[in-house]
Amino acid sequence: MKALIVTWHPEPQSFNAAMFRTAREALTAAGHEVRTSDLYEMRFDPVSGRKNFTSVKDPVYLKLQVEEMFATETNGFSKEIEAEIGKVEWCDLMIWQFPLWWFGLPAALKGWVDRVFAMGRAYGGGRIYESGAFRGKRALLSLTTGGPEEAYRKGAFNGDLAGILRPIHRGMLQFVGFDVLAPQVVYGPVRLTDELRKDALGAFARRLKGIAGESPIDVGPY
Repeated sequence: MKALIVTWHPEPQSFNAAMFRTAREALTAAGHEVRTSDLYEMRFDPVSGRKNFTSVKDPVYLKLQVEEMFATETNGFSKEIEAEIGKVEWCDLMIWQFPLWWFGLPAALKGWVDRVFAMGRAYGGGRIYESGAFRGKRALLSLTTGGPEEAYRKGAFNGDLAGILRPIHRGMLQFVGFDVLAPQVVYGPVRLTDELRKDALGAFARRLKGIAGESPIDVGPY
């Protein structure tokens, strides 16, 4: 299996960084081929614009989808964006490792989606959801929260975590064809003991050793 891990966290000693290393090591040890995009280390710019392209369709008015379609036709993506699109096209499994911030993705990871999930390459021409360009591939969100598990249940003050993640699961991953696996969630790692953090890393490593046999979850429409 070919696995891509995309991660962002500004601290290399963070628990997210430990989760990222655990995933890379566990997948490699299981015999899978692994590529990575550490967006903080790469200093990946999340702001979309003409820098996404070497081609120009309309020099007067920038409409990103028009330029993405033209770049698809003319091999006109920048070297940076072409490399990231290539990783997504290459992988069988994509893992996003991140801290849940403001009920969503950190800006750099969301910007990676904005720039890399380009019309023409990732979707378009009727290729969405079950007919998406990345159908047959699977995706896994691995994340940490600031609050405890009981805060992310139905009726709790933060609400159901599945509902919080649905815009990502449905509106980003399934939209371009990915099957979605159950998320890997570590609740409030800052509040855990060293032993419990070690247990969480071990549980993730054990899961990833058998990840090839996992079935997708039913995210469903809104």
